[in-house]
Amino acid sequence: MGGSECVPEAERSEHGGDGPERTGESERTDGAERTGEAVRADRDDRGEQGEALDLDGLRQFVREHGLFSWLGLELEALEPGYAVLAAPYDEKITNHAEGGEDNVHGGIAATLIDTASGFALRTTFEQPERAALTTTDLHVSYLRPATDDLRVEAEVVRAGGSMGVTEASVTSTAPDGEKREVATGSTSYRLFRGER
Repeated sequence: MGGSECVPEAERSEHGGDGPERTGESERTDGAERTGEAVRADRDDRGEQGEALDLDGLRQFVREHGLFSWLGLELEALEPGYAVLAAPYDEKITNHAEGGEDNVHGGIAATLIDTASGFALRTTFEQPERAALTTTDLHVSYLRPATDDLRVEAEVVRAGGSMGVTEASVTSTAPDGEKREVATGSTSYRLFRGER
């Protein structure tokens, strides 16, 4: 997954409380902690006119990755501190139930949470496509069976100099046609900023 790069030194907003209001500016240095509010503020501040991430390059990476391509993963969205991935329903990834509905194997939801979280954390690097990181902890809570396509949204809670934390939610269409949350998860990652 490539080399590592340092976080750029730049002024970033710091937030307090629940709202997205700016409470001050601070000089960031390599490895400075970024909370979920600060990452969301970057995403909001950039809007459609801001610096674009290389979504096409990272989509190509997903298409060429052995496991990701086998699962049919698609990178739907990538913004600072946020990633959305989708996986199509396929019989090859189900637990076959005799006389019942084939549910997607729970490991697929875990893989989606881990993968989307990694992409969300990549956006905290100066060059996301070259980011070096590895999962140190993955927690998944399964809420109900998934019987259709899966979609995961992952958001950075904290990205520091060497560790990052995310939260994620996996949804699927239920038999009644409603989109429902089928799993939630959180991850911790070791971030390699400027080291190898």
